[in-house]
Amino acid sequence: MEKNEMIEKMVSILASEFEVEESEITPDAKIKETLHLDSLSLVDMVALIEDEFGAKIPNADLPTIKTFADLYEYVYAHQQ
Repeated sequence: MEKNEMIEKMVSILASEFEVEESEITPDAKIKETLHLDSLSLVDMVALIEDEFGAKIPNADLPTIKTFADLYEYVYAHQQ
């Protein structure tokens, strides 16, 4: 999957799942604040991304993924 196609799909899925406007999901936006995630919903988001894109995100890597740009880069690099 091309990177831009992956990003568009991810934005659409996350906006729908977490009930935010797609326009709020910008590369520099912080994931937890934008999607209003607590620890449980963060696990839900990771599971959703893993299922949809085939990229495993170990708990040890989560602290390095703060913005949507970080998430896009990580998933793009680790997708199967």
